[in-house]
Amino acid sequence: MRIGLFGGTFDPPHHGHLLAASDAFEALALDRLVWIPAAQQPLKVGAQSATAADRLTMVQLAIAGDPRFDVDPIEIERAGLSFTVDTLEAFSREYPGDELVLLVGADVMATFGKWRSPRRIVELARLAILHRAVDGEAVEKAAVSGAIRAVTGGDLPAPVVLDTRRVDISSTEIRERALAGRSLHGFVPDAVARYISERALYR
Repeated sequence: MRIGLFGGTFDPPHHGHLLAASDAFEALALDRLVWIPAAQQPLKVGAQSATAADRLTMVQLAIAGDPRFDVDPIEIERAGLSFTVDTLEAFSREYPGDELVLLVGADVMATFGKWRSPRRIVELARLAILHRAVDGEAVEKAAVSGAIRAVTGGDLPAPVVLDTRRVDISSTEIRERALAGRSLHGFVPDAVARYISERALYR
């Protein structure tokens, strides 16, 4: 089985996340895609606005009814800082023999060298980088792949660089809209918008 792992703060999860996940599921021929909300990302300490429990619930609401997707609270249940390598070690023990594919954004190339055990990450899972197609695409894709291999070494499999659609939605913008009392319709699934409103999140 080929299992995709999609981690992030998801603060909140939005339609951009859903489209990226759908594109990756199809392009990588995944059997299953698991969303993994972070308890607290080491490089985003203090940046989250909703609690881990709220973010987990919002992801569950966002993917409800889609048989391609699951959510795993492994990092939230582990608490503390969320290190990707620890999550991959746990999944590799739980699903021995299955192929793990770690989905990350193209912005990872600027910080991947700061992650805990980046080489071990690439040993445990194939890295799939979600790349937004722009002008100079071939050059950019090569640069993204090269930046990762410069950190992990050239003897490990090169990351897969996937073209994804450009969706100009950000969690930051959604939080700002919620704070201002503006509609979130079209930015997040309706169930997530209702949850944010009922819980008065981001206010």
